[in-house]
Amino acid sequence: MLVSQLKNADGSITVAAREDGQGARAVKNAASLYALAMEAADGGKSLKAVIEAHGYGEAIDLEKAYAEGRLISPITHPDPAHLHLTGTGLTHLGSAATRDAMHKKTTEAAAETLTDSMKMFRMGLEGGKPKPGEKGVQPEWFYKGNGTQAVAPGGALTSPSFAEDGGEEPEMAGIYVISSKGVPFRLGFAVANEFSDHVTERVNYLWLAHSKLRQASFGPEIRIGVAPDDIRGFSRIVRDGKVLWEKPFLSGEANMSHTFANLEYHHFKYDLFRQPGEVHVHMFGTATLSFGDGIRTQEGDVFEIGADGFGLPLRNPLAIAKEVPVEIQQL
Repeated sequence: MLVSQLKNADGSITVAAREDGQGARAVKNAASLYALAMEAADGGKSLKAVIEAHGYGEAIDLEKAYAEGRLISPITHPDPAHLHLTGTGLTHLGSAATRDAMHKKTTEAAAETLTDSMKMFRMGLEGGKPKPGEKGVQPEWFYKGNGTQAVAPGGALTSPSFAEDGGEEPEMAGIYVISSKGVPFRLGFAVANEFSDHVTERVNYLWLAHSKLRQASFGPEIRIGVAPDDIRGFSRIVRDGKVLWEKPFLSGEANMSHTFANLEYHHFKYDLFRQPGEVHVHMFGTATLSFGDGIRTQEGDVFEIGADGFGLPLRNPLAIAKEVPVEIQQL
């Protein structure tokens, strides 16, 4: 089942649900997907069962709503400060063509000659898929912001005036709510653009935290349930109506050095991230970047990311913010 959200003229939200390849319909008496998810989490039911119990109303043309700018993020929180955008990196093996070379380099090189990134990658290869009952190695982790930084599908991803780069990162994101008892529940997965500043990151790895404090977009639809082991997607940049760059991207545990469960554990092991009623959008990393091919994005470029079985592709144009004077005043 795929779920999404539309905004109405009066400010209310319509939740849409569909089976992949079929038409979407409105979910009856649903204030939001967040409300449905909390009903499921607190009621001990599956989200699909809750949606089916609510029943379906009118048919919805998702493509038309997308074109009209009516689609919003597939899950939102009534208070954006209680939605967290986070992620992990160095989690994917890369393409089949580079995998053997990457393994050879990280297993044969002396530890003292490896960069921190390569050390972290090797740790994932060796301990990112623990046996049942064991805890695996923790990944690289980063924070992107709260719900104020979540951009709706079709909306512009805005790069700050001080940024050195604004580039796409095609990823899968896990979508979670925390029950009233503080238990994390996963709704499912969605395509995401973990928008980042790769030039800043390249200057010094200690600037990774700065480079990730950027907007992100995910959706337009959430695929309820577990993720396939092998996810095949595409990432492209369209400039002036023509494809400037395009590559496939791989995700799913068959293409990763970590299990989703291991990455989830190392996020939700912190009490901070198990606060009742909160929403988490956690992005799981990628091995495909236009920046790695020497592409420099420019204002007006359109990022488009999609994956088989995850609904409509995610599209976002790039915008550049004007400089805003920042003055710290004394109280």
